[in-house]
Amino acid sequence: MDEVESISILLLFNRLIHQGNTVILIEHRLSLIAQADWCIDMGPEGGSRGGCVVFEGTPKGLMNCSTSKTGNYLRQALVK
Repeated sequence: MDEVESISILLLFNRLIHQGNTVILIEHRLSLIAQADWCIDMGPEGGSRGGCVVFEGTPKGLMNCSTSKTGNYLRQALVK
């Protein structure tokens, strides 16, 4: 998915939210994670090495979570 498609999805989600809907998204794209109101990061790895809640909170809080691989990648992406 390219940047234009990500922006289109964000616009659609925002329209749904402004209409009073709740949007739950399972996502790996950092650009969409950064726009979330609330994140639940599962890990610490995938598959049989995952399944634990590593972090729950805002994207800003996620970036400050030292045990979150997603938070680390998000922090790096937003610094660029």
